[in-house]
Amino acid sequence: MQESAEREQSAWRVFIIFLRLGLTSFGGPVAHLAYFRSEFVVQRKWLSESAYADLVALCQFLPGPASSQVGLSLGLMRAGYRGALAAWAGFTLPSALALMALAMGIGIYGDVLHSGLLQGLKVVAVAVVVQALWGMAKNLCPDTQRKTMMLLSAGCVLLIPSVWTQLVVIVLAGLAGLYLFKPANNVASAPLTLSVGTRAGVISLLLFMLLLAGLPLLALWVANPVLAVADAFYRSGSLVFGGGHVVLPLLHAEVVAPGWVSDDVFLAGYGAAQAVPGPLFTFSAFLGASIVDMPAPWIGALLCLVAIFIPSFLLVIGVLPFWVRLQGYRPARAALQGINAAVVGLLLAACYQPVWTSGILTAQHFVLGLAAFVALMFWQWSPWFVVLLSALAGWLFLG
Repeated sequence: MQESAEREQSAWRVFIIFLRLGLTSFGGPVAHLAYFRSEFVVQRKWLSESAYADLVALCQFLPGPASSQVGLSLGLMRAGYRGALAAWAGFTLPSALALMALAMGIGIYGDVLHSGLLQGLKVVAVAVVVQALWGMAKNLCPDTQRKTMMLLSAGCVLLIPSVWTQLVVIVLAGLAGLYLFKPANNVASAPLTLSVGTRAGVISLLLFMLLLAGLPLLALWVANPVLAVADAFYRSGSLVFGGGHVVLPLLHAEVVAPGWVSDDVFLAGYGAAQAVPGPLFTFSAFLGASIVDMPAPWIGALLCLVAIFIPSFLLVIGVLPFWVRLQGYRPARAALQGINAAVVGLLLAACYQPVWTSGILTAQHFVLGLAAFVALMFWQWSPWFVVLLSALAGWLFLG
C-alpha cells in the first residue's frame, strides 16, 4: 500500500516536470532531447550522461517520435506505468489542446502569434541544441576515433538527407564500435533502472503486432469511420522512422486523399504545429478535430492523438526490458560507444539543418542566440526561463 502511494506521488511529480517541459520545449525533436538532457541529466541527475545517450540511441532505432519515446522511457523508469503515462500527458497535452482548439475555430496561428515571438523561439532552440551538442560531444566523443565517427556521421546525414541514411549510419557505427572499442568485462557503464519485466515486454510487442495487422482487417470488415481513422493513425505511428516532420507525408496521404481533411486545412494545421511547444505528433489532434465524420471534434482529436502514440507506448514497454539486459554485455557496450558517437553526429547535423538554417537568418538572430547560449552554458539559467526571455526579446525586437 505504501509503495503504491509512493508511486502515485512520484508519477504526479513526473507529470508536473513534463508539463513544464511541454509548455516551454520549442524547437522540434532535437531541441526536446536537449531540454530533456538539461532537465534530467544535468539538473536532476536521474540518469548518467552515458545512460541518457544509450536511451536516445535506442529510440532512434524505434519507429515513432524519438523525443516522446525518450520521455516515456524516463517516466517508466522513474514511476512505472503511471510514470510513463504522466510523462506523455504532461509533455503532449499542452500542444494537443492548443491545436485542437485551433481546429475548432479559434483562428490561424499567424494571426494570433507575433512573427517576432516565433523567431525568438526558433533562435533559442539553436542555443539549446548547441549546449546539448557541446556537453554530449565532450562526454561521448573523448577520443580521436569517436570524434572522427561523429564528423563522418554528420557529413553523411547532411549530404544524403534521408531517414534511411540515419539508420544506416547508426548501424555502421555500431558495427565499427564492435571492432574499435574494448570496454571492460562485466561492467555496465550506463545501467538503467526499470520495473518492467520481460514478460510484460513480450506481451507489449505481441499486442503491437496484433494491432498493426488486425486494425486494417477490422476496419475493412466493420466499415466504420472511427475504426478507419484509428487504423490510419495507428499505422502512421507504427511505420514512420524519424518521427516529427517525417510523419507529415504519411499523414497527408492518409487524411487528404480520402477527403477527411482538405489540403488547405492540413497546411494550416501544419503551420500551427510549428508554433506550439511539445511533439509534432500532436498535429494528429488538429487533424482529428478537423475530420467531419467524427461524432464530435474533441472525440476525433482524442482518438487520433491516442492512436498515433499507442505504438510508442507498446514499443518502449516491449523493448526496454531486453535493452536493460543486453547493455551489460561487452559486445553490446562496444557497439553502443560507436552508436553514441554517431548520435552526436546526428545532433551536429540537425544543429545545422534545420535548427540553425531556420533560426539564424540575420545578425540580430545571431546576437540573441549567442546571448541565450551564454545564459544557458555559463550563467546556468534554467532553460524554460531562457526560452521565455528569448520569446519576449523576439516579440520586442525581431517583429
